[in-house]
Amino acid sequence: MADTMELRDIEVWDGNMAASHALRQVQVDVVAAYPITPSTPIVENYAGFTANGYVDGEFVMTESEHGAMSCCIGAAAAGGRVATATSSQGFALMVETLYSASGMRLPIVLNVVNRAIGAPLNVNGDHSDMYMGRDSGWIQLDSYCPQNAYDLNFIAFKVSEDHDVRLPAMVHQDGFMTSHTAQGVHTLTDEAAFNFVGVYQPMNDMLDLDHPVTHGVQTEEDWHFEHKARQQHALMTAVLPKIQAAFDDFEKLTGRKYNLVEAYDMEDAEVAVVCMGTSVETAREVAEEMRAQGIKAGVVGIRVFRPWPLEQIAAVLKDVKAIAALDRSSPHGTVGALYNEISGTLFNTDTKAVLTNYIYGLGGRDLTKAHLVSIFTDLKANADAGKVTTPLQQYIGLRGPKLSFF
Repeated sequence: MADTMELRDIEVWDGNMAASHALRQVQVDVVAAYPITPSTPIVENYAGFTANGYVDGEFVMTESEHGAMSCCIGAAAAGGRVATATSSQGFALMVETLYSASGMRLPIVLNVVNRAIGAPLNVNGDHSDMYMGRDSGWIQLDSYCPQNAYDLNFIAFKVSEDHDVRLPAMVHQDGFMTSHTAQGVHTLTDEAAFNFVGVYQPMNDMLDLDHPVTHGVQTEEDWHFEHKARQQHALMTAVLPKIQAAFDDFEKLTGRKYNLVEAYDMEDAEVAVVCMGTSVETAREVAEEMRAQGIKAGVVGIRVFRPWPLEQIAAVLKDVKAIAALDRSSPHGTVGALYNEISGTLFNTDTKAVLTNYIYGLGGRDLTKAHLVSIFTDLKANADAGKVTTPLQQYIGLRGPKLSFF
């Protein structure tokens, strides 16, 4: 258990406030931002911290989200501890620069408050922007509640700034459902929080004039393949032990345990739901109720979306008879991204599990306990039959006639 001297009080914070205080406590040098709902309070709060002298850093208001990440790239290349936040359309405008940040191996932390991408325009939460970033070369950590949004920022900085890693990291939280929902958050003292992450030690910074470096080089066909395969993909797949080590260190400090894959009641589970974000906590509650009815239900929460923890997910699902992959983003003509990831993970294993796909919660639509009871009931039928007895893909909570595919 953590030393109580390292812990502060419980604060009633929403996810945005929790994330902004984490940025304050690690003393970020530069936050460059163009605000967008529902992530605005993160950078707004940080601007207030700088104006009131709580951090010795710079807040830079830019002309767009593309400009915000471009400014972050410049500040990180110059040797600063750098962070920002965005959502949805702003994230989409950043995408070009996200690839530059990861390719240049710049340890930037980006808080993504997940929100639907238009059209039609929608300011509420789903995972469209999270999925858009999955091939950008960034580490992606997923929060289920404000406490996670606070804690995972420290993990993101610690891992991203490791000289063996030096890759940017995103911390995701569900728009409004986490970002604007206040809960009790167990906090660290400023000293303990800063010491956990440590003093920033820049590497290959452009302002180290005794050791000149070049950033943003051009490679073409002679070296581009090697860079992508060896400097990014191979490195990214080797990051998982670093993340787990940071989780372990954080548990020693706080008593709060995190895992690459969060498994709930999976020891003897015959049916399981795999999901992310706030849906994990709702699914856990329903799984407990299903167990009281004799259905051995479990829940798998994806904590680390990139790099994908393939071996850990295969291990936790190996004995399950029926699995539901819950995707909070419309796949537009195929199966969902999470379904695809799980399919690829299990394909070369000995599992006989029946895998189905549920699309839910688009544009902030609620995922209710009744919806999850229906999903677990479908899974039980599939498990008993040993095959798909329901449509492979269903839309949950959709008004009008039932919509299903494949």
